[in-house]
This record gives sequence, C-alpha cells and structure tokens, in this order.
Amino acid sequence: MKLEFHQLNRRYEHLRVRHPGQQRRLMASLAASGQQTPIVVIAVSDKPDGYLVIDGYKRIAALEQLGRDTVEAVIWPMSESDALVLERSMRFGQRDTALEEGWLLQELRDRFGYSLDDLSRRFDRSTSWVSRRLALVELLPQMIQQTVRMGEISAHVAMKYLVPVARANIEDCQRMAEAFRAHRFTSRQAGELYAAWRDASPQIRQRILDDPGLFLKAQQQIEPQPPKLADELLRDLTMVVAVTNRASRRLTRAAPLMDQDQFDAAERKVACAVKDLEFLAERIHKEQQQHVEQRSTDSDSGASCSEGQQGRDRESSRSLAFNGTQSPAIAILGSTIPAPTRESGTLPAADSGGVGQLQGQSRPGP
Repeated sequence: MKLEFHQLNRRYEHLRVRHPGQQRRLMASLAASGQQTPIVVIAVSDKPDGYLVIDGYKRIAALEQLGRDTVEAVIWPMSESDALVLERSMRFGQRDTALEEGWLLQELRDRFGYSLDDLSRRFDRSTSWVSRRLALVELLPQMIQQTVRMGEISAHVAMKYLVPVARANIEDCQRMAEAFRAHRFTSRQAGELYAAWRDASPQIRQRILDDPGLFLKAQQQIEPQPPKLADELLRDLTMVVAVTNRASRRLTRAAPLMDQDQFDAAERKVACAVKDLEFLAERIHKEQQQHVEQRSTDSDSGASCSEGQQGRDRESSRSLAFNGTQSPAIAILGSTIPAPTRESGTLPAADSGGVGQLQGQSRPGP
C-alpha cells in the first residue's frame, strides 16, 4: 500500500547509523528505477491513519530528497517489540554494528522493560553478550554516539578506539572524538593517534590531543609509506615455524649427549614457547573478530611465560608505560619521555641458536 510521509512515525530512526555514501547510491537507484522494496510498518493503535516505521528509514529519506510524496509499505500485524526483533532477525544485508545492537537492546530494555534474560532469549544470545552491548552504549557519551549516528565517525572507529579511551578517561575520549570528526581521519590514522595516546604519559597524551593534526603530520614525515605490518607478522610466524623445525632436527642429534638437567631445561623452554604461541593465537582470533566481524570484545587476557619468573602483569590503558626507543613523532612534539617501539623482540636467525633462544624473545621482557 502507499503511505504519505505525514502518516509515518519514525521513532526508531536513531537506532541506525547513517552512511552518506550508501545514501547517495540509494537515491540514485531510486531516481533511476523507482522503489523496488517496500518499507515495513506497523499500525499505531491510537492513531487510525498512523503507522510506525520498523524498517526503511533510508528509503524514506531518499524519496523525500527526490521530492516524492508517498512510499510503498507493507504492514506487519504485530507489536512494536516483536516487529523490532523480527526485522533484525530477517535482515540479510549489512549486519548491525555492536553499537547499533546496543541501541536496540537499550531501547527494548528501557521502553518495554525487558530483563537481560528476556533479551538473551529473544536474540538467542547469552546474557553476557547482552550485557557487553548495553555496557558499550552506556560507556560512550551521548554526544559521541550522535556523531556516530550521523556518520561523522564510523561505528568501527568508535568501538575500536574511542571505547577503550572512554574506559580510561572520558574527557580524553571526547577530545579524541572531536579530533576524529573535525579532521575526518581514516581508520588507519585514527588507529595511529589512538596507539600514540595509549602508549604515552599523561602529559604527552594532552599534547597529542591538543594538536592531533600536527602529530599525524610528524608521523607521516617519519613514515611516508605505511609499513607492511601484516607481511612482517606473517614473516615472523614463518620464522617461528622454521625455528621449531630446526630444533626438532637438532634434538635427534643432541638427545644422546644431554643429561637430565638439560632435558628439564629444554622442556621448560618449550612449555613457555607453547604458552606464548597459544596466547598469540588467542589475540589473533580476537583481532579477527574486531576487524572482520566488527564485533566488540573484552580486552585480552593472559600472561607471558618467562623462565624462573612470574608472568608479567598487563597494565591497563590508564597507565601504560613501556621501555624502548622514543617515537620520532612524539619527539617532534617536544617529548623527552621514552615511548615503545612497535616490536621489541626478534626471532633468532635461521643459522644460529635453538629452541632455547625462542624463550624470552617472543615478547619484550618486563
């Protein structure tokens, strides 16, 4: 059926993120081919000719911009909450971001009084998943969430970089969000700024946020071409495989010459290396979830194994401090405080050492 725009209640439009580029393409398609897919609405009980929009906000906006007066719609005979949950479960296109999922969960909880158990059953998820999504939207200031809704900051950037900053310092989070919005940083630039903030002292953090453009310009002068970090990571892991193969061959020759103490030492080193590699595999899985599926995850947990020592504690983002070479970009800002290098450990060359050399070098020492 055809509905006029004044009949439509767009109460839940704020649950969606705007994508200006996609909106322009949609408007061009509607102008060329007309509306092919109807929007979804439900009847409003207290308004005979009123309808609540469940899906189709982008089509409505595009048709309005094209000067159309009506929109094709299909009516679902069900309640608001049932329609919202059903629409999400039937969506086949681009999946919701974690923020959009959190907005919907928050709306269902606050408007309809659903408990965590109710929401977990309706979405066929764990209560932990529901709690994490709700915590995500409750953590970010509303002003930042609005910039995400308007498409001025991508939801992926907000989840990956602004949420960890908000956990540490709300004021810094707001300043960083303003920098992302004002400068229209790419995801890579946003990541560089966040990494510099995370690894810096409180004084240098403020200096970075005072002039984020200057920091990135300095960073670009130091590294005009972005390093091929993915290739470097894969090369490092290939070296790990080569080391283990070499150690296996050496074991065959060395075993007859080893005493009990040497066997014990070798087993301890292998156990530590295995624990380090298991921890690395866990981190790779979590990073994949963040980058590929764009789903928020909790911070990494685990400990590095060092022979004769307790595992190192992992510091929070509130007080990260490292030892290493000073970042040239931070130095340009006037800092004399050391900042971390990107990788402080290297694997042994293929023609020297054994399994024992892998111990203590997979990650920097405490």
